[in-house]
Amino acid sequence: MSPVFTQQVLQAAISNGLLSEDQPLAAFVDTAGVSRTITSLHKAFPDHFEHAFAAKANTMSKALGLVREAGMSVEVASPGELEQALRAGFAPARIVYDEPAKTGAVLKQVLGQGIGLNIDNFQEFTRVESIMRKSPGRSRIGFRINPQVGAGTIGAMSTATSSSKFGVALDDEGNRQALMDRYLDHPWLTSLHCHVGSQGCSLEMMCAGIRKTVDLAEEINAVGGCRQIELIDIGGGLPVNFESDEIKPTFADYSEELRKRVPELFSGAYRVKTEFGRSIYAKNGFIASRVEYTKSSGGRHIAATHAGAQIATRTVFMPDHWKIRVSVFDAKGCIKSGNETVQDIAGPLCFAGDKVASGRSLPLIEAGDYVVLLDTGAYYFSNPFYYNALPAPAVYAVNGAADDLVDFSVWRNQQTMEDMLSVIG
Repeated sequence: MSPVFTQQVLQAAISNGLLSEDQPLAAFVDTAGVSRTITSLHKAFPDHFEHAFAAKANTMSKALGLVREAGMSVEVASPGELEQALRAGFAPARIVYDEPAKTGAVLKQVLGQGIGLNIDNFQEFTRVESIMRKSPGRSRIGFRINPQVGAGTIGAMSTATSSSKFGVALDDEGNRQALMDRYLDHPWLTSLHCHVGSQGCSLEMMCAGIRKTVDLAEEINAVGGCRQIELIDIGGGLPVNFESDEIKPTFADYSEELRKRVPELFSGAYRVKTEFGRSIYAKNGFIASRVEYTKSSGGRHIAATHAGAQIATRTVFMPDHWKIRVSVFDAKGCIKSGNETVQDIAGPLCFAGDKVASGRSLPLIEAGDYVVLLDTGAYYFSNPFYYNALPAPAVYAVNGAADDLVDFSVWRNQQTMEDMLSVIG
């Protein structure tokens, strides 16, 4: 979102009572921005690419409904995400299921409903084989492989390290042949999946993992003498730029790099699936919090806000890797400027590290101002953390903005105390 648009939305939210002393925290999603982002995704790739939204990036029902309406399918990684996707209107054939610890009951449900399945390991394959022997289904099934191409800049988000918990380690002794044997003996294995990482991985590293996956598919098809593997799922992980408003890399950048390094994906020989999540929603959402108090401690100016680890969990616990941009607005929603001061922006949780920004140079923050956490449309307000029993904030969709007119709709009301406590139990 541009600074002008953000200010326009914030001012409208304040004037409409969506932000106030009684409701000091709320999140906003630019639905037109999400639609434009998905349009750019479709334009960047040929028609035989199917784009699934990684539901974990924003599991809210309205968020899933919006991407479905824009032509995306969905990737889910838990029974809860699966149920939410079904409730959001996705047909089973438009869902693919990934999870490293699938129970037998989940496998039976997925295969019974014709939902796509990425098998994580050989023990899971044995369960799937047993189910398929008794009741062959319509699911698109294949292994997730770990191409073992290394780690990006965020180790915890890199899923293709030598000892990653995800997928079959392709280069470990015996695994390549074991995969070949299972595919050749089971014609219902018709896909391959890999995912190198979710942030901090270069396009070159992502393409290297996909290159190894396609090489395996080509080998299986050649040895088998047919096009047994029809679909290659290349995952998501397009990095998001959290340093500025600029969108880089773009989907077009990624498509161009893939075309150079893995041209087979563009020949039409395979159907190709992607699983983008963060890059769809991150830059199309922000969180706004009223500043309750300010003070000086040890010469450092500190602003106490309502936005902390309960909605910015990764930023608080891994600030070096998940630093986010912050803007400051006055009580009327006008962006503040002028001399900057080094300040901390603290959250409401009862531990010292609950800060969304530390030592940040910003216009002097005062009580009654608003701080805006930018680029937080994915993974932030959609995944609340119930530390200190704080309720999940309200989420509003921004459906349009023309001059001073901003139209809001409710994606989630602020969670009531009773509802929050019932979740905690």
